[in-house]
Amino acid sequence: MALRTRKVSKVPQDLTKAPYYQAALSMNDLTVIETCTHTEGKKGTMLLEDHLLLFVLDGKYTVRFGDQEFTVRKNEMVLLQKSIVVEFEKSGEEESNYLLNYMMFFLKEELITEFIKMADLQNAYPAAIVPISISAVNDRLVSYIESLKPYFKEPEQVEDGLVKVKLLELLFDVANANEKFLFQFFMLKRKERKNITEVIEENITNPVSLNDLAYLSGRSLSSFKRDFQAIYNTSPLQWIRNRRLDMAKELLTHSSLSVTDACFSTGFENAAHFSKVFKERFGYSPSSLK
Repeated sequence: MALRTRKVSKVPQDLTKAPYYQAALSMNDLTVIETCTHTEGKKGTMLLEDHLLLFVLDGKYTVRFGDQEFTVRKNEMVLLQKSIVVEFEKSGEEESNYLLNYMMFFLKEELITEFIKMADLQNAYPAAIVPISISAVNDRLVSYIESLKPYFKEPEQVEDGLVKVKLLELLFDVANANEKFLFQFFMLKRKERKNITEVIEENITNPVSLNDLAYLSGRSLSSFKRDFQAIYNTSPLQWIRNRRLDMAKELLTHSSLSVTDACFSTGFENAAHFSKVFKERFGYSPSSLK
């Protein structure tokens, strides 16, 4: 069983901190475009606060959401909707020394709405929103990516207006390359609350806070707690802790995982705290099961 990374990075804001940051373009002091180069072995978990469009230029970028896994390879792009938590793994091919080179675009709903209005697009048929979509990159998009590279040499000299124009150009090129992505844009700008049960089940083993879960469900913290209480008849903090403890007990009983690994695999971030609450719930320490 693969262990999850305990740190959840909120992106794009955390990506401008070491060790993630490579080069970035900003608009209104917010990171909107990043270019990154890594070698084999980088893993992590991120909570998407904006819609993310990622292009792989070399290597491969693997994304896991729930029980689904998606691998994005050279000259492919992936669109991820915001308000989800995904695991990622960065790797490359042996013949290219496991180099991974990619570019990320963070798309706010306001920008997507402006693009749809500017392009005078009509939603011709209903489409279901897909959390993660992958498509090939055509020559037009390859040329677009190349056109951005000079801007990263002096990012502080690039005006907000120019960054916005380049983002709108990107959306036109993406829509031209893949109609499926075009109709996903219509869905991305819809603001709908998510089902609380689905959000909890998708993130039960992710070390996310109640604030994060409220955000992922499209609610304020107070609304999330109220709606959770109505469904589960208990507080979210208590219910989630007990569910994680039950899962940890199953792992310790039926697998070879250590106490520390079971702790981290079920969303706890501190082994000492895990052992304490485990004993409070079951009456014996987790180490006694091993």
